Amino acid sequence: MSATKGFGFDLDFDGLEEGAKLVSRGRTITESDLVSFAALTGDWHPQHADVEWAERGPFGERIAHGMLVLSYAIGLLPLDPERVVALRGIRSVVFKRPVAIGTTIHAEAEVTGTRPLDQGHGLVELALRIRDADGRLVARAAIDALWRRSPAPASGNGHAADGADPSPVDASGRVLI
Repeated sequence: MSATKGFGFDLDFDGLEEGAKLVSRGRTITESDLVSFAALTGDWHPQHADVEWAERGPFGERIAHGMLVLSYAIGLLPLDPERVVALRGIRSVVFKRPVAIGTTIHAEAEVTGTRPLDQGHGLVELALRIRDADGRLVARAAIDALWRRSPAPASGNGHAADGADPSPVDASGRVLI
């Protein structure tokens, strides 16, 4: 995995810089992936599950489910559980080209925004781009992640800054997403 200086999913919220980028390792989509994903989701569309139908279809072969590709790309990101508390949202997903069995994908993530939520957490917006081994864009999305902040000195009132979202953590420490 390569990353630009100053960016890693192992950084606290306050260490992240807007514009920082990360490129994941690759992952090849297999026949087993398609069958397993179809079984888990119940999506047995013939474009994914029927060789003869898919050969006559618009792509000439079976292709991976778009949500499989998106899920694998997010899984390729090194999300440090000590820093990244939860994914809060996935927006603006666009699937640009089909991903056939045997295609290797990788994920590119860029910090496009950060917003403190409370003393312990911030919201990080990431632009996710999924590319094949030839560098062609196969999908893109915007991801919002709830990120742990560096411990800060107590302000005395224990309340979020003016205009910030209410705390994403309840009194018992459970995350409210």
